Amino acid sequence: MESEIRDVFRHCMRFPVPISASVIADELLDTANKKRCITVLTRWSQCDLERGVKLQFSKTWTLLCKHDTVEHVLPSGTSSQIENELLSCQSPSGTLQAVIRAEAGHQYLEVWGQNGLEKSLDLTALNKHGRVYEDAQFGCLAWSPCEKKLLYVAEKKRVEPSVHSSFGSANEDGGLVLLEEQDKNVYVEDWGEGLVGKSSPVLCVADLNKATVIIYAGVPPHISPAQALWAPNGRGVVFVGLWNEPFRLGLKFCSNRRSALYYLDMKGNCECLSSDGMSVSSPRMSPDSCWIVYLQGEVFGPHHQCLSMMLYDMKNRSSSVLVDVIRRAEKGQFAGIYESLPSHCWSADSERVFFSSACENKKAVFSVDRTTGKIIQVCGLDVLRLDDFGSVQLLTIQKDLMVLSCSSPNQPPCLRAGFLSKVNRAEDMQLSNLGGADVYEGFDWQPMLITPPSQEENHQFSGLNFGAILLKPYSPPERRKTPLVVNIHGGPHAHFAADWNATAAALTKLGFAVLMVNYRGSTGFGQDSIESLLGNVGSQDVKDVQRAVLCALQNETTLDPDRVVVMGGSHGGFLACHLIGQYPDFYRACAARNPVINAATLLGTSDIVDWRYSSVGLQYAFDRLPTSQSLISMLDKSPIIHAPQIRAPVLLMLGGRDRRVSPHQGLELYRALKSRNTPVRLLWFSDEGHTLSKVNTQSDCFLNILLWFKEHLN
Repeated sequence: MESEIRDVFRHCMRFPVPISASVIADELLDTANKKRCITVLTRWSQCDLERGVKLQFSKTWTLLCKHDTVEHVLPSGTSSQIENELLSCQSPSGTLQAVIRAEAGHQYLEVWGQNGLEKSLDLTALNKHGRVYEDAQFGCLAWSPCEKKLLYVAEKKRVEPSVHSSFGSANEDGGLVLLEEQDKNVYVEDWGEGLVGKSSPVLCVADLNKATVIIYAGVPPHISPAQALWAPNGRGVVFVGLWNEPFRLGLKFCSNRRSALYYLDMKGNCECLSSDGMSVSSPRMSPDSCWIVYLQGEVFGPHHQCLSMMLYDMKNRSSSVLVDVIRRAEKGQFAGIYESLPSHCWSADSERVFFSSACENKKAVFSVDRTTGKIIQVCGLDVLRLDDFGSVQLLTIQKDLMVLSCSSPNQPPCLRAGFLSKVNRAEDMQLSNLGGADVYEGFDWQPMLITPPSQEENHQFSGLNFGAILLKPYSPPERRKTPLVVNIHGGPHAHFAADWNATAAALTKLGFAVLMVNYRGSTGFGQDSIESLLGNVGSQDVKDVQRAVLCALQNETTLDPDRVVVMGGSHGGFLACHLIGQYPDFYRACAARNPVINAATLLGTSDIVDWRYSSVGLQYAFDRLPTSQSLISMLDKSPIIHAPQIRAPVLLMLGGRDRRVSPHQGLELYRALKSRNTPVRLLWFSDEGHTLSKVNTQSDCFLNILLWFKEHLN
C-alpha cells in the first residue's frame, strides 16, 4: 500500500508549475509584411521527490508572428536548470539579464549578455549591506532606464562590536547599524513567519560601471522600504514603505499592514505619494512613465481583503480610485482584486491594466480601462477555448503579448499566449498553445455554489453564498460507494481555485472523492463575505463546511456518508478540529497541519496578534492588552472546548519553527486527547515553519494522512 501511495503522489507532484514569463527579444523580420520573431522566457518550479528538493528551470519559446497574430510556435528545445538564483530581471532593451545568486555563503550580482557573463559583483565581499531580500513582500530587482544601475532591497548591515571598540548608533546613510558592546544580545524584531531574520531593509543601488554599491539615504526611520522601482528617467525611486513602529507584525499572507507609496530622489528627499493611513502594495509603472497603479486596502481587520486599485498621475501628482472594493458581486461576475499584480501588467499604449483574481471557485484574468474604469473578463470566453480550464493566471503582458498559465483540478498547468486586441474586445484575441502538461487525469470535478439555509444566515450580511469544488473518481472501486475527504483551506481569508492541486489529485487517484470548501470569509466572493466571518469564527465557517458536505452527499449518491474524513491546515486545521468536536459521530478521522486549537493561549505567541483580536470581532490597537472578557471570547471560539466530545482519531502535523501558529497549539490538543484515550498521533517537523513546505515533509505528510485515513475507514 505504501509504495502505491508514494507512486501516485510522485506522479502528481512531478508536473512543473510555471512561476513567471517574460518577453526577452522582439526582432522585426519583414518590415513590409510586419513579420516578427518574439522570444518568450519562462521559469518553472518542479518537485524532485527522489532528492527531496524543489527545482527551478527555464524554458524558451520562439513565436513567429504576423501583425498581431502568432502564426507559428517553434519547438522549445531542452529545459535548463536554474541553480542558486534568488532574483533575476531582463533589461529594458532585452539585451542584458541581471541575476542575484547565492553560492558558498556569498551573494553575487551577475550581468549576462549575448557573449556570456559580462559583470559580476561579490555583494558579500563589498560589505555594504546584509542579505538581499528575495521574498514577495520586500524583494525587487530593477534596471535603471540607462541600464547602468540596478536597484534592490537588502538587510541593513550590522557590525558586531570588537573587544577594543565601542560605536555610535548608526551611519548617516542608514547603511550600517553599529552596535555597542552592551547591545550584542539585544532582541532584534523581524517580520514574522516566512521572513525570519529580515528586520531592517535598505534600498541598494549597484553601479555597474564603477562596480560599487550605495545605500539610498533619506528613507524615514519609521518605515521599511519594499517593492521598489525606478522613477522616470532614473532620477529617483518609488517604493512601498511599511510602518515598523511601534513594532513589527507578521507580514506574509497579510495585506492589512500600514504602508504607503513613496518617492525618494537622488538627494535623499522623500515624499509620500499616497494616503499614509492605508495598506499599499504592487506599484507598477506604465510604459509611458505617466502613471502608476497600485493596490490599496484597510489596516487591521481581516488579515487579507478585497483591494482597490489606485491610479497615480505622475504629472498632476494625485491618486484616484481605478477599481473600487467589491462588496458583493452578481453570480459569475467580477468579484474584486485579491492578489498582487503581475510585474508587467500594462498594455503597450498605457491604456489598460491586466490582472488575475479569484472569482467564486475559479481564477480569471480581467482588464480595466485606465480612462473609463470599465472592467472586462479577458479569459474564460468560449471563443478563446479557455472555459475548459478551471483557472487562468496571468504571468505577464509585454509588447501586448499576454502569457497565461491554465489548469484545472484534473489538468496540470499549460501555457497559452496571444496578442491583445486593439480595442477592449476579448473575443478578438487568438491564443496559441506554448506547452506544458498535455494530460487529463482520470477523474471528474465540478464547482458548487451553496446558499446557507435561513437558520445559518448571518443577519448582518444576509444573502451571501459560498462555494466548493468536488473531485471524484469516474467510477467507485469495486462498485462500492466512494469515501469523501473534506479538505479545508487556511487563512481564513484565502481561496481554493479550480486549478491543479497535486494533493487533491493524488487523493482522487487513490479512490477518494475530495471536497474543497470556500466557506464564507474566503476570497473571491466580495468584501462582505470576508467581513461576515469577523466575530463568527468557530461557528459560521464550521456550519458552512458541514453544509457543503451535506449538499455534496445529497447531490452525489456515489459518495459514502459513513466514510467521511476531514483535513486542513492552520485555520483549516482549526475548522477540522471544530468539526470532529461539534459533529463527533459524523467524521471517521481527522488530519490537521499546524492547527489553531486555543486562540486564547495563541495570543502571546503568534506573529499576527492583531488577527487574534479581529477574528473574534474585537478592535485591535498596538497598545491593547488582553482582558478576561477578550480571552474568554477567544477560548469560547476555539476547538479545545470541544475536546471532550472528540471521538475521531486525530493525526497532527506540526512545524517546530512555526511563528504564525505555535506548535504548542497542536500539543494542547494532543495532551487533551491522550488523557481521554482518544486515538491521536503527532508528527513533529523540527526544521519546518507554518506551511510545512519542504518536499520531504510534504511527501511524509501525504503518506501518513493516507495511511491514517485508510486505517480508520476500514
